Amino acid sequence: MHISFIQALLCGIVYFLGFDGCPIVGVTISQAFKRPIVCGTLVGLILGDPVTGCIMGAAINLPYLVVISAGGSVPLDPGLAGTLGTALGMASNVSPSVAVTLATPFALLGTLLWVVHMTVDVAFVHLCDKAAAEGDLKKVCFYHFVPPTIFMFLITVIPVFVTLYYGGNAISGFISSLSGTPLTILSLIGGVLPALGIALNLRAMTSKDTLVFFMLGFLIVGYSNLPILGLSLFAVIISYIYTKFIVKDEVNED
Repeated sequence: MHISFIQALLCGIVYFLGFDGCPIVGVTISQAFKRPIVCGTLVGLILGDPVTGCIMGAAINLPYLVVISAGGSVPLDPGLAGTLGTALGMASNVSPSVAVTLATPFALLGTLLWVVHMTVDVAFVHLCDKAAAEGDLKKVCFYHFVPPTIFMFLITVIPVFVTLYYGGNAISGFISSLSGTPLTILSLIGGVLPALGIALNLRAMTSKDTLVFFMLGFLIVGYSNLPILGLSLFAVIISYIYTKFIVKDEVNED
């Protein structure tokens, strides 16, 4: 699959919208956009096959199920992994497990971009301080929004665009040359990484108050043959009831 100029640019914009705290869409929506299952679906839509994009994005999403930033740590970037991993996986026509392996190095690159973003933004903060000291509210608003947004756009869109438009064919050709044993090895590695994400997710669910819900869902799937959509709807209802009546009552008692 050849990725056109417009497609590469739009994929870069998808990553920009999913960059943490993107001022265009806000923190909450940017957190949603950065999930590989979401940005993968959007990339698939741009490339003309949203179903394949969703499948690859869902596979890439698994290793990053419990990605959080705590205590000043900078986690791997699932947004860049999902965007480039899905696009290159579709362009190379590989399996979702291979796409997971392709996406892993880009997650590290996204972390480096985040560090660059935060480092450069310090200069804009000082400009805001200077404008505030002068009592110029318009300059404070300008330095708070415009320069950081432009800089964020450049460091997110350009790397994705360059990789897909100028390097997409080279990467696809390289992957094609790995057909056989090397590609099988990549597929096996890609199959292990989702298991790691699931294991980390289970580790975060060690509390008896949350683990019981996982076991309930596991048993329902195993013994009722209920499709995942139906199970998800039941989970939403149970979560609402639990938070509305049980958790709320415990908070009120405290």
